[in-house]
Formats: sequence, C-alpha cells, structure tokens
Amino acid sequence: MKKIPARHPTMRWNAVAPALHLIDQRVLPRIVRNVSCTTAAAVAKAIKTMVVRGAPAIGCAAAFGVALEARRLQSNSEKARRMALTKAFMALAESRPTAVNLFWALERMQRIVDAHRGDGAALAANLEQLALSIHAEDIRINRAMGRHGAALIKPGSQVLTHCNAGALATADFGTALGVIRAARRKITNVWVDETRPFLQGARLTAWELMEDRIPVTLITDSMAAHFMQLRQIDAVVVGTDRVAANGDVANKIGTYAVALAARAHGIPFYVACPLSTIDMDTAQGSAIPIEQRSRLEVTGHAGVSWAPRDVRVANPAFDVTPARLVTALITEKGVVMKPTRAKLRALMGDAHR
Repeated sequence: MKKIPARHPTMRWNAVAPALHLIDQRVLPRIVRNVSCTTAAAVAKAIKTMVVRGAPAIGCAAAFGVALEARRLQSNSEKARRMALTKAFMALAESRPTAVNLFWALERMQRIVDAHRGDGAALAANLEQLALSIHAEDIRINRAMGRHGAALIKPGSQVLTHCNAGALATADFGTALGVIRAARRKITNVWVDETRPFLQGARLTAWELMEDRIPVTLITDSMAAHFMQLRQIDAVVVGTDRVAANGDVANKIGTYAVALAARAHGIPFYVACPLSTIDMDTAQGSAIPIEQRSRLEVTGHAGVSWAPRDVRVANPAFDVTPARLVTALITEKGVVMKPTRAKLRALMGDAHR
C-alpha cells in the first residue's frame, strides 16, 4: 500500500516570533502558499477574505488572533490592554456571522480575559495555551467524529459531499472528510460537488482527496440529483457551520438542494458536526444569520468575468436544511439519528454554554 503523503497544515502557530501562518485557500490548488498574521486585525481580515474558512478552522484562527493581540499588548497598561483587546474581539466577531464556532472560541478566550488581573505576560501566556488547546481539541474531535461516522458507511459505497469540510476547514483531518477518511476502505468513490460560486469542492475537496489518494469524481452542483437517480450515490456526508436547537442545519449554499434530492431518492443525508457547532440559543434555522457575500464571486473568478457588468446578483453564502431532511448528526459523542430539540438538549447537557 502506498504511503499517504502528509497534509499541508491549515494553520501553524509560531510561538518564538509570534505569528499565525495560514495556508491561503483562495489560490489552491494552483499555488500552495502561506499568509502570516501577527495581529488580531490581520487574522480577522484573513477570515473575512477566505484565506482561512470552514467553521472549526475559523474558530481556531480567531483564538490564535486573540493570543497574538495579547502578546503584542503585554507591556501595555491593563486599561489600554483591555480596550485594545475589546476592539480585537469585535473585529474577529464581525469577520463572518454564520459560523457559530467563531463565537464559541471567542467566548472561551473572553472568559480568560475577564478573569485575569495584572500581569500582561501571564495573560498572554494563558491565552496562547488556550488557543493551542482549542486547536488540539479540534483534531481529537474530528478523529472521534470520523470513527463514529465510518460505522454508518456500508462497504462498497459511493459517497457525495458538498463544499469542503476537510482538513482545510478544521485544525486537521476534517468533519465530513474526516468521516470519509476514516471509512476510506469502504468507499469506492467520492462524488464532489464543485460548490459554486467559490468552488470549494472543485478547488479544495478534490485536491485534499487526491492528496490522500482517495478515489474522487468531480461534478457540477447541478449533476448531483442525476447521479442519485442512476443509483450511483449511496450516502451524502456534509459538514455544517451552525446547527439550530431544533436540528436545522446551516451549511454552504446548495446543501439544501442536495438534501432534498437525497430524500427524494431514499439516500441517507449525514451531517458531521462537533458539539461546538450546535447552537442551543438559536431556536430554529430561520433565526441563523446568513452571510451575504460579494457579487464578484458570482460574476466571475480569478480575474475572469462571465456575466453582464451591471447584472443584479444575489450571493448568500449558506442555506438552511430542515431537520426533517437530516438522517443523522455525527458528533464526537456519537450519532444522533433524526435530530430533534429534545435529542440535542440531551446530547449537549453540560456542554451547552
């Protein structure tokens, strides 16, 4: 069996000369390069401009952004430091509104700031340690989800995934692709939707799977139902940026259409989600804020424009799949079949906030 090559890390922390190095996902797979961030503002910009993306990765990056700012401010007075950190938290929180992991990570970092008095170096060290813990924790969670999800995949399966919920969207291993990686011996082919308009499937998921030598076939978004009709798709596995308290799932635009097609063809629709993406404070999917992105993502790509200059454009980055279409949520605690409010409440327990 051929050795699987090491993955390019989504992010690397440099503690000596404080910096967060992020693989630039805007230019993959043509170019593999890193963007280095030394301030919270730089991390917020990297999140907003899609240098780094994917709910768990955004949460990890934001935590490191706070740690960077604390290191930069450690010699300041406590009052000046707190004012600057407040601005840093705000900039990071405003970078992308839909992914709840972002706010979950920032809340954990904020608790450290709120509880600390005095020495700025000690605060910076504590925040750095928590950011590193969040990063390591994400990897453990992804591998646990992979194990639980792999049990749902039948031998000889062909699996469809939409968008990128792989190592690039997390600290490592992935959520939906973590399930696929863990079940790789059972899977004969992974169908990858290109995921318009930002092409995360075509550019990122296909690249990750090829790097890991997992069989992959790239299709346009509009082809998914066709291959379901031909009985060439046995299961769908996607990630999520937020799960509402009733089990509604927000994920990359186009996910709802895939879920509808899967239901029509009797194909299980699985959502891989760490507990940090379950938002018990949001009652249902209609209350999840949906990020609206630039018209330029729809009218062209990489400097090439294919639409009339003044055409009106709508570009929501996410849609909401109702819980009734979700066969199961795959979490680090196990699998929740047919998620409901009661099941999620029991699942979360002490983890809620």
